This record gives sequence, structure tokens and C-alpha cells, in this order.
Amino acid sequence: MGMQLQEILYSQGFGTRRVCMGLIQQGRVKVGLPGQLCTDPYAVWDVTDLHFEVMGESWTYQAHAYLMLHKPTGYECSQKPSAWPSIYTLLPAPLRQRPQGAASGVQAVGRLDQDTTGLLLLSDDGRFIHRLSSPRHHVPKVYVVTCRHAVAPDQVQRLLDGVVLDDDPKPVKAAACEALGSHAVRLTLTEGKYHQVKRMLAAVGNRVEALHRSRIGSISLPDDVLPGQWRWLSPQQVSALTGKG
Repeated sequence: MGMQLQEILYSQGFGTRRVCMGLIQQGRVKVGLPGQLCTDPYAVWDVTDLHFEVMGESWTYQAHAYLMLHKPTGYECSQKPSAWPSIYTLLPAPLRQRPQGAASGVQAVGRLDQDTTGLLLLSDDGRFIHRLSSPRHHVPKVYVVTCRHAVAPDQVQRLLDGVVLDDDPKPVKAAACEALGSHAVRLTLTEGKYHQVKRMLAAVGNRVEALHRSRIGSISLPDDVLPGQWRWLSPQQVSALTGKG
């Protein structure tokens, strides 16, 4: 598919159309591998696997953004945080400014509390976000929970059998739960209620001291993606998450 260079930069979040035109005309954009200087904003390029460079920053054209982020503690999953920095400040400006749909930039697929760490997915593809967020799809999410008190076998069983939370008379069950040593459990959930893990542990007489999400669906957080770092999802990973592989 061919697109004008100005539109390519605009679609990827490098500024307004006027800003993108200025970047091109000022000689700040190289296209292809190796980089070829292009000063014509109306030059048409095939965007398939297109690499380009804007002010020294390398980029690959992506029709939609699909990302994983290792969320560190002390960040809020909000565009307008109330007390802590926003996770979106951990992303480069083009990802925050992508003009996709009604909202600008990528959006988190669900949220993690400011004191929770681990795997967070982000995208500007509304269908992708809905597919992973909708309760009816039962996408499993795996958490490693560090508990204040020793975990008793009956607590694990109660989490599997179901506990009642204060806002819903219907018991909430863990899809899987196993003890990890004396003070930790690996907990798998297929629905997402407000503070669900913390409230489930409280319901069985324990308390969450630390919470880390290690997996969403078929995607595990790689060991080499450190807190605060992000990475593009591969097409294969996106397909696996959406069931289209």
C-alpha cells in the first residue's frame, strides 16, 4: 500500500500534518534501509515493512500499535494520574500521539494499581482492546501474589471454590491457584473486578503485600523486559491473543 510520506509520519504520531511536512522539508527524515534522505512530503512510499528515521529516531511503520510494557511500581494506568506518574510517560512520544480513532495514542488493556507490577498490554486498536477486556472472552491473567501471612492449604482451596466479595453475592473463583513457598501463591483469574486479587485474599483471611502480573492469555512477560521497558508484540503474539492464529 502506498502513502505520502507526510501521511506516514502523521499516522505514526510524529505530530500534526503541518509539523510532519516541516520535518520532511527540513531534511530530518530518511526512508528505507539504508536511510535515504527525502525532502518531498508528497512522495509516495510502500508502507509494507517500511523503515524510516525521524531526527535520528528509527521507526518501522505499524498500521496499529500492539505493545507489552513491564509496569513498575509507583505508576498509574491513567492519562490523567492523580498522585503518581502516568505509565504513558514511559513510552516514546510517537506512541502517545498516534491519531487513531476517537482517542489519541495507545491505551492500556485494563489497568494495574500503582503498587502492582508486571505485564501490561497497550494498543490503539479498539477491537483488540475490547477482545482482551471483555469478560465474556475469559482471557486468563496470571498473578504472583506475595502474602503477609503464611498461606494455608484451606486458603488455596477456598480461592478455587470461590469467595464472596462485598459488592457481588455471586462467588468469584480462581481459575487456578497454587502455593509458591510459604507466603506466596500463583493465581489465575479470567475476570477483572476492582482490586480483585487483594479482595479475594482478604476474603480468605490473608493480605497482599506485593502483586505482580506475569501472564495475559498466551503472553508471558519476558525476563529481559525490565521494569519500565516496553516492546512491540510480534504478529504471531497478536494472533495468539486474538485467537486468529
